[in-house]
Amino acid sequence: MYAIVEIAGQQFKVVKDQKVFVNRLDSEEGNKVTFDNVLLLDDSGKVTLGAPVIDGAQVSAKVLKHLRGDKVIVFKKKRRKGYRVKNGHRQSYTEIQIDNIVASGAKPAVSKTEKAPAKPAAKSKQVEDIAPAVDLSKMSVADLKALAKEKGITGISAMKKADLIAALS
Repeated sequence: MYAIVEIAGQQFKVVKDQKVFVNRLDSEEGNKVTFDNVLLLDDSGKVTLGAPVIDGAQVSAKVLKHLRGDKVIVFKKKRRKGYRVKNGHRQSYTEIQIDNIVASGAKPAVSKTEKAPAKPAAKSKQVEDIAPAVDLSKMSVADLKALAKEKGITGISAMKKADLIAALS
């Protein structure tokens, strides 16, 4: 059984008891972590594909250690200009070992970043409700431009009166 799971913004193909180096996680060494973003599961040829993730599927892992990768040298030079810049970078990694892959029945973990769904705002009297009741042909060009600006229509400065009426209708 293997799974394709999203961990720290990257996708990994994982198998039970596999060790994986992922971008640095905010967890202590020895702690267990779970990942709910399972994109694909393969159980002996039976493939389950998520849209975008599989509900109830979960991958649990144990944090083995935190380490840093090899140094990468970044050297910039512009010839004949005397411009040379040398920088180095070491990426932080976390080594995890996959403990278990659960296909279904896992309780969804509530993350701290999740919020309650936003309630739709109460509808106020909008321009669209007023516009059909008003005869646009009797309005001045300045009034039509102001109405178009309220509706969010762009490029109204070069429009003629007929074009403004057509855009507002």
